[in-house]
Amino acid sequence: MSLIKPFNALRPVKQFAKKVASRPYDVLNRAEAKTEADGNAVSFLHITKSEIDLPEDVDIHSAHVYEKAKENLQAFIDNHILFPEEKPCYYIYQLVMNGKSQTGLVAVSSVDDYENDIIKKHEFTRPEKEKDRINHIATTGAQTGNVFLAYRNVAEIDDIINSWKMQHAPSYDFVAEDNISHTIWVLDDRKKMEEIAELFQQKVRNTYIADGHHRAASAAKVRQQLGDKKTEQADWFLTTLFPANELQIMDYNRVVKDLNGLDVATFLNKLEDKFIVEKSEFPIKPKRLHDIGMYLKGSWYNLTAKENTYFDDPIGVLDVSILQENVFTPFLNIVDQRTDKRVDFVGGIRGVQELEKRVNSGEMEVAFSLFPVSIEQLFDIADSGNVMPPKSTWFEPKLRDGLLTHLIF
Repeated sequence: MSLIKPFNALRPVKQFAKKVASRPYDVLNRAEAKTEADGNAVSFLHITKSEIDLPEDVDIHSAHVYEKAKENLQAFIDNHILFPEEKPCYYIYQLVMNGKSQTGLVAVSSVDDYENDIIKKHEFTRPEKEKDRINHIATTGAQTGNVFLAYRNVAEIDDIINSWKMQHAPSYDFVAEDNISHTIWVLDDRKKMEEIAELFQQKVRNTYIADGHHRAASAAKVRQQLGDKKTEQADWFLTTLFPANELQIMDYNRVVKDLNGLDVATFLNKLEDKFIVEKSEFPIKPKRLHDIGMYLKGSWYNLTAKENTYFDDPIGVLDVSILQENVFTPFLNIVDQRTDKRVDFVGGIRGVQELEKRVNSGEMEVAFSLFPVSIEQLFDIADSGNVMPPKSTWFEPKLRDGLLTHLIF
């Protein structure tokens, strides 16, 4: 069963909360982060993307970047922008986007649970992204990135969280620049905290990584690296746990640099062996499983997978699998999406316009829009011990970095 516990969060003084809170480090590149933090000296991006405070010629994975993150974090503490909680607490985190609300419990989860598969995974990690977070955590002593966990609903847990929200004032409550509201309550009652931990241990058989595979893997590897210097807090990592019925998965799309030497006519002809190919006057955002949108040379196409092109098993039925097995591997020679530099991933929150932009700019040659995976499919795949192709799920809204940080030393 699932082990969680309260922790002493490092968090912002109330007056700074909105300005500190930043989008997750992994949804912004260097230029975007620098623009977003411009004019905001207390943006948490100065810690999670500290390369923005260094010259452009400094490699983003150099030791200087991680040391700068450590320096900036200490400055935030010294200047009373961030402070450590006096006693271990849980935190209730509510997000509202487009009128839809979802509420999670912020706690630390057991690294042992991660390693023993109590915390289920559904995708492999990319080595270079793992290494980046390992270096960041090991240098700063802080888990700044939250791991988004899902679990099957437990009514008693829902009741405790909803009651606390109704009976207590939040510590933070603001609407960010993207119109997503963020509200956080501190749950500091000892008996309630014990009750929550017991309910998770007794009634939540597994939790599932929805977003944050690299952050979770990095926390486990940092603990291993610490060896004899391991602290008690290194046995735990920062998580927010959401009941499944409040979650919605968005599409996670692909862009590819080239057609592997094929001309457009030949590529389209090959696709017709596997798909019903229909040209469209409008952008394609698939509305059902097994329909894939494709943007190529200024035109959109709807690709409907033929019946003999996929298997009816938890992995084979996914459109990301259909795309891999029927397009990427045989025609584009993309065997491993995790490591192939010709493919990139675009979260559904950016819309199909981002796919058009990446292709029209000449940076990429072709883009694919996909139907989103369901939360039950995610659970079924993780329970079966299988993994999805990389970057199969995109969750929105995103938790903000900087509001709650877990220090391991």
